[in-house]
Amino acid sequence: MKRLPAFDLRHLEILRALVETGKTTAAAQRLGMSQSAISRGIAQLEAELGRPLFDRQGGRLVPTVEAFSIHERLQPVFDVLNQISDEASPRLPSGVLRLAAPPTFGHLFLPAHIATFVRRNWDVEISLDIISSDNLIASVAEERVDLGFTDTTPTHAGVRAELLLKTDAVCILPASHPLAARACIEPQDLAGESFIASTRRHSGRFAVDQVFEQAGVSRRIIIETSTVVSACEFVREGLGVAVLNPFPIAKQLGPSVVVRPFRPCIPYRMSFLMASRAPVSAAAAAFIAHTRASLDEGT
Repeated sequence: MKRLPAFDLRHLEILRALVETGKTTAAAQRLGMSQSAISRGIAQLEAELGRPLFDRQGGRLVPTVEAFSIHERLQPVFDVLNQISDEASPRLPSGVLRLAAPPTFGHLFLPAHIATFVRRNWDVEISLDIISSDNLIASVAEERVDLGFTDTTPTHAGVRAELLLKTDAVCILPASHPLAARACIEPQDLAGESFIASTRRHSGRFAVDQVFEQAGVSRRIIIETSTVVSACEFVREGLGVAVLNPFPIAKQLGPSVVVRPFRPCIPYRMSFLMASRAPVSAAAAAFIAHTRASLDEGT
């Protein structure tokens, strides 16, 4: 087997820089080396190849025909190396990122995360659509949006979910309500209580109704509403109590409303939704990672 030359890539970089700049000073500046290191590198390359590559003329290194020939053949090699380097380097996402979420998440959770994401990724243009959960799933499946966010468990074959976090339902009460003194609320505590319920098309309504039915407890449902925000406002007005997903509204209610754990647990899963058939874009993947990191930091 033929022995491979012992010169390294740095020797070839030196030859390339000398041929292209024509001066040892310029070549040294380009490569961040001393002029003496440039001269030594060329001498080592010539010794390994067994032939001169530069003529020494008054302290200058003048490329020979052989040096120009090697330089020409090196260009594709360095093109490939630059391509490999570019692919290995992290790239900032760019383009348009189309997001969609139901009102509670779209108004109370996503804006702060979108703002910090945009500040770090100026090349990404954000489009945020506030829509119902049913329309959200259809929009994701039909690839009208890149990324959806919801607590609905999708059953659509064209949609896949990536879990972001889990929570359990809580009971929301006016601060002046007698049950506010309890450490935990159970279905029996709410027998006959005025109740603010989600509309029947809301994903969490069935799970809440099932818990009360299994406990044999009747509530007095006086208002049905489609958003968690409006349910909390009705509670604030003293119209009743509610059992709902605490995320992301529980920390934003103020002193006139209290939040208590509810048992038995009613689990909620907050997930990103993506089209099953389409690959996740670089911008969408970056936004998912950014949101996860923000939650881990407690922001």
